[in-house]
Amino acid sequence: MNIRNIAIIAHVDHGKTTLVDQLLKLSGTLRDNEHIAERAMDSNAIERERGITILAKNTAINYKDYRINIMDTPGHADFGGEVERIMNMVDGVLLVVDAYEGTMPQTRFVLKKALAAKVKPIVVINKVDRPVVRIQEVMDEVLELFMELGADDEQLDFPVVFTSALQGTSSLDPDIATQVPNMDCLFDMIINEIPEPLVDEEGPLQFQPALLDYNDYVGRIQRGHIKVNESVTCVRADGSHSQFRIQKLYGFLGLHRIEIKEAFAGDIVAIAGLSDIGVGETVCTTGKEEALPLLKVDEPTIQMVFGTNTSPFAGKDGKFVTARQIEERLFKETNRDVSLKIERIPNSEEWIVSGRGELHLSILIENMRREGFELQVSKPKVIIKEIDGVKCEPYEEVNIEAPDDCIGNVIESLGYRRGTLENMVSNDGQTSITYTIPSRGLIGFMTNFLTMTKGYGIISHSFLEYRPMEGETVGERALGVLVSIDSGQTTAYALGSVEDRGVMFVEPGVEVYEGMIVGEHSRDNDLVVNVTKGKQLTNTRSSSKDSTVVLKRPRTFNLEGCLDYINDDELVEVTPEHIRLRKRYLTEQERRQQHRLKANK
Repeated sequence: MNIRNIAIIAHVDHGKTTLVDQLLKLSGTLRDNEHIAERAMDSNAIERERGITILAKNTAINYKDYRINIMDTPGHADFGGEVERIMNMVDGVLLVVDAYEGTMPQTRFVLKKALAAKVKPIVVINKVDRPVVRIQEVMDEVLELFMELGADDEQLDFPVVFTSALQGTSSLDPDIATQVPNMDCLFDMIINEIPEPLVDEEGPLQFQPALLDYNDYVGRIQRGHIKVNESVTCVRADGSHSQFRIQKLYGFLGLHRIEIKEAFAGDIVAIAGLSDIGVGETVCTTGKEEALPLLKVDEPTIQMVFGTNTSPFAGKDGKFVTARQIEERLFKETNRDVSLKIERIPNSEEWIVSGRGELHLSILIENMRREGFELQVSKPKVIIKEIDGVKCEPYEEVNIEAPDDCIGNVIESLGYRRGTLENMVSNDGQTSITYTIPSRGLIGFMTNFLTMTKGYGIISHSFLEYRPMEGETVGERALGVLVSIDSGQTTAYALGSVEDRGVMFVEPGVEVYEGMIVGEHSRDNDLVVNVTKGKQLTNTRSSSKDSTVVLKRPRTFNLEGCLDYINDDELVEVTPEHIRLRKRYLTEQERRQQHRLKANK
């Protein structure tokens, strides 16, 4: 059967996964009585909750006499490692671009990876059914982006197809793209424009796993063929060899994995029976070992310290709380996620975890929390590099769209965080701005951004380059916090007596401990408060005895909000049931000692 291997790449929310849904439905791959959920490829629970793709996934469809292997990839730059490692599995990409929004920061990021891999691009202008579209302007933006990224003449001669993934329509003519009720135009373009895999079916086996799927390794057979029960050798990253037997072999069709006996060069398959193989290592014919180049991914830009939970409530919620269990889980993640780096801090129960962004690391924390782990994490920090003797930090390009009446506050905040305005366009009550800003400046910005824009703002950002550092501090939190001085259960009486000092984070009846952050102070210093005391009982009758305490609604945070909020001397305690803010040193005496030590340095 003729094979085509493609990846679908795009900025987040431009319709990649919905497009895959329609290709599955309209190719005839599914049975007539087989229905699929919306965004069927986003099978991970967090993906479905957030409406984004986090993990690269593969499916396959049959169209006419062709088998089309499709890789659905994330649009967030934080998960760029998922995009980078599948580029050696495909021969072409569908670059999906929103017909109104046009090219965005992460469009640039994913296209740059595709052009560097020398794969054939097809541009898909999607969402042509939107009430307002900018077809010609978007096509000009795409061409300009190709030229900026150094595309060669062949890549610049890219074909374009217009689609509405939501309605399942496609055409070469944008004026009728919503009227053709099928995806045949796109299917035919894939078959005609994407080259078939250039592989050697007769040589010795070369298979490079790029994805982990449960306990199986998914990748493309680069050379030769593979059979069930065949003995193979893995060439590891350090050059050592290990022998394995292929226990099972799976192909893909629609949303299903199909057990097969044999597979040939050019196809994408999953192999069971390989043990502890790293993503990017090479599986070869025994006695004819020849390793493929290891996968190269961009270096991490953000790091955090993960540690065992040391709070007084440690072990109450979680199943996995020990250093050994956390370390095993973190290093297991590096086998699947090639863009993640883990380093154990000597003589401690802490690890430096480095990734591509706050979202990248927060998704890891959220997954561990749902699996039953307890841990504590520090404030995210950017990774500083020394280039030619100069300290350099990562910079990002930020695109923001917000209502006109909110944009002034956003610009003021970005200026405070050392951002530089590059472009500004107003249209129909909305203003779009483009900034370059140190990655440090974006830590803690998201929470403020949502408040400033009343939830109507849209923000996206992607890594730009390393530049010399400017100043030591960027965007520090202006206000201090309210810290519990005692352990126990919060009372309405105690909260009512301290809420004039700031904004509370807890409500009555919540278990707290000494050193836990229970609110934000209205001034720039931290304040120790008692939120557990009850009203004194007396024999004296009072007119206010039975008065009800009316409290303001406490401020709540999700995980990303907590990571944004904390300072360097604070931690986020994460358990399956709770997310708490706390001081690194729990007692007031310890905090004063650390403050004096820091002042004397």
